[in-house]
Amino acid sequence: MSTSIASRLKLVGAVAIAFACGLVFASGFDLTPFGYAQQARGLVRPASDVKAYTPPANVESLNASFVGIAEQVTPAVVSIEAERSEPRRVQRSPQRRQAPPGLEDFFQQFDPRQQEPMQSSGSGFIVSADGYILTNNHVVANFDRLRVRLTDNREFKARLIGRDSTTDVAVIKIDGASGLPVAALGSDDQTRVGEWVLAIGNPLGLEHTVTAGIISAKGRGTSDIDVLRNQYAISDFIQTDAAINPGNSGGPLVNIRGEVVGINSAIATRTGYYQGYGFAIPISLARDVMNDLIKHGRIRRAVIGVSISEVTAAVAAAAKLPEVSGVLVGGYTSDDSPARKAGLQEGDIILKADGKPAARVGALQRIIRSHEPGEVVELEVFRYGQRKTFKVKLAEAPSEPTQLASADRGDDDSAPSRGGTNASKLGITVEPVSAEFARQARVPEERRGLRVVDVDPQGTARQQFVPNGIDIIVEVIYPAPRRAIRTTDDLQGVLSKVRDGEYVSLLVYNAQTQSTRVVSLKVGAE
Repeated sequence: MSTSIASRLKLVGAVAIAFACGLVFASGFDLTPFGYAQQARGLVRPASDVKAYTPPANVESLNASFVGIAEQVTPAVVSIEAERSEPRRVQRSPQRRQAPPGLEDFFQQFDPRQQEPMQSSGSGFIVSADGYILTNNHVVANFDRLRVRLTDNREFKARLIGRDSTTDVAVIKIDGASGLPVAALGSDDQTRVGEWVLAIGNPLGLEHTVTAGIISAKGRGTSDIDVLRNQYAISDFIQTDAAINPGNSGGPLVNIRGEVVGINSAIATRTGYYQGYGFAIPISLARDVMNDLIKHGRIRRAVIGVSISEVTAAVAAAAKLPEVSGVLVGGYTSDDSPARKAGLQEGDIILKADGKPAARVGALQRIIRSHEPGEVVELEVFRYGQRKTFKVKLAEAPSEPTQLASADRGDDDSAPSRGGTNASKLGITVEPVSAEFARQARVPEERRGLRVVDVDPQGTARQQFVPNGIDIIVEVIYPAPRRAIRTTDDLQGVLSKVRDGEYVSLLVYNAQTQSTRVVSLKVGAE
C-alpha cells in the first residue's frame, strides 16, 4: 500500500517539475509573456470593414452648438479668490435653529455661530470690456481682497462695486483693463422649461468646467430650496439639472444661443455636493441689480410692504377661490406699509398687479421690481369670496434689512407647559401667552394671543405650526367677522360655530421671527 502511494507522489512531482520547466522554456522564447489581463503586446489591427455610427444631423448640430458655446463663453468666465485679514463672526440669526437630519453640513454655511472662512473662491463672468464682473454676493461678502484669474491665466486685482444680500448678486471690477472677452446677456423671460442650458464655472477647483442639462423649472422660491433669506428676498430661481458644485457659484447659466440666462447660486443637496438639482438667479433680476449698483452704489427696490407666500389648496378653499393661484398676504413689513395704507389685509390673495397675472410669488415680484419707488401699481385682490382693487404707492426697501435678535428664553416659565387646552377640531393644544413669556420674547401687547404648545402628529395642523410655543394665534380672519383671540374661550367660541369639513383662517404671530402669517385649516379633518 505504502509503495503505491509513494509511486503516485513521485508521478505528481515529476509532472509539476515538467510544467514549471515548460513555462520557463516558453518565456525564454517570449511565447507566453507575463502581464495584466488588459495588456496586449504589439499593435491591434481594427477590422477595416467596421464603420463608425453616423448620428442624425440634428444631433451633430447640437454637439457643434455645445462646442461653440463653450468656446465663445468660457473666455469670459473668471475664477475669483477672496481673502480677509481677520476672522469675523456674524450676528446670530433666529430664523434657523436646527438643520434637518442629514443636512447639518450643508446648513453650516448659513449658521452665524460658525466663524467665517478667511478665504473663499467662486466664479464670475465679465459683462463689459473694461472689466465689470457679475458674481454672487456670498462669494465676495465681507472680504478685504479680491483677485480674478482669466482663462489665459492672467491675474488681476479687483474691487467691490456693490452687493445685495437679498438677491445674492454682487458686482466687482478689474481696474486698468480693456478689450476683455464679454459674455452676452440674454432674457430669462423667454426661456422655457425643457430648454438646454450649460453651466460654466470652477467647481471644486476644476477651472473652466462646462456641464450641460435642461431648465427643470422656473419661479422656484426660497422655501423650495430652503436657503436662509430675509423678508425682502427674491423668490424666483431657475432650476436646472446641469451639474453645479461648490465653486460654480457666480458662474453663468447659458442657453443654446450662448446667452447668459442666470447666475448659478445654490444647490439642493444632502451632502454639500451636486445631487441632481441646481438653482440660478434670473439674469433679468441680476441685470437690474447690477445697473443699480453701478449707477447708485446701492439697490433701489420698490416694495408694497407685505410678507407673502404661495397659495395652497387649503388657503384657496378657505378663501373660496376657484383656482389654487395667487399670492397670499401674511402680514405687513412695517407699520407704515404702503399696502396697509392702501387697505390690503392679512389673508388677502393678490391675483393681478398692473393687470398682469400674479400666479406665484416670483411672478408678483417680477412685476413689482419693474417699477421704481414712488410709482403706483394697481392690485387685484381676492378677499374671501369678494374681488377688490387697490392702488398702492410703492416704497423703497431697506438696502440691508435688519435681522431681529432672538430672546434668550432659558428653561423657566417661558417654556410651554404641555398642559393647555386641546382645540381638537384643529389638532392643536393652546395656552394663553404668559407675562413671563411675553417679557422674554418681547411679544407686543396686540400679539398676546394663544401659544400653540402641541400639535397632533396625525392632524391637519401638523405642517402648519411649530409645536414649541413659538407660534401664537392672534386673530381669526375667517369666518367673518375678524376678531382678536386672547383666551381659549375666544377660540373655542369660534370653532363651535364651524362645522366639520369647513375651513378657518388664522393670523399667526411667530415670536422668534417677529412676523405674521396666515394659516388656513380644514376643521375636523383627519
